[in-house]
Amino acid sequence: VQLQASGGGLVQTGGSLTLSCEASGRVFADLTMAWFRQAPGKEREFVAAISRRGGSTQLADSARGRFTISRDNARDTVTLQMTSLKAEDTGVYLCAARWRSSQALSELTTSRPWSYWGQGTLVTVSS
Repeated sequence: VQLQASGGGLVQTGGSLTLSCEASGRVFADLTMAWFRQAPGKEREFVAAISRRGGSTQLADSARGRFTISRDNARDTVTLQMTSLKAEDTGVYLCAARWRSSQALSELTTSRPWSYWGQGTLVTVSS
C-alpha cells in the first residue's frame, strides 16, 4: 500500500487546514485509515481513525471538537479537516493504513498496529 499525504502548510493560530491522503495498492474499502502526528522531539501520537466504510471514527482527546476525519472510497482518499488550530498542533502529519482490520478503532490508537505509513505532510501553526 502506498500512501500520499498532502495539504500541509503554515497557518495562524485559530485557522483551518484540510489534509488529504490518497491510497493505492489495495482496495481502499479494505483499509482502515488513520492520522498520526509527530512534533519535533516528541513521540508520534494518534490523531484520528476511520473505519473501512466510514461508519465509525475515533478521535484523540486533543482533536475532538476541532478535527473531523472522513473518507471517500470512490476516490481512495481520507481527509482530516482541522479547525481552531493551536500551536501545539504543529508537526508532521502522517496517514496510516491497516488492511482488513477487525479490531475496534479504540484499540488502534498507538503506532504499532498500523502496517502502512505515508511520508507525512508538515503543518505549522504560528502563534
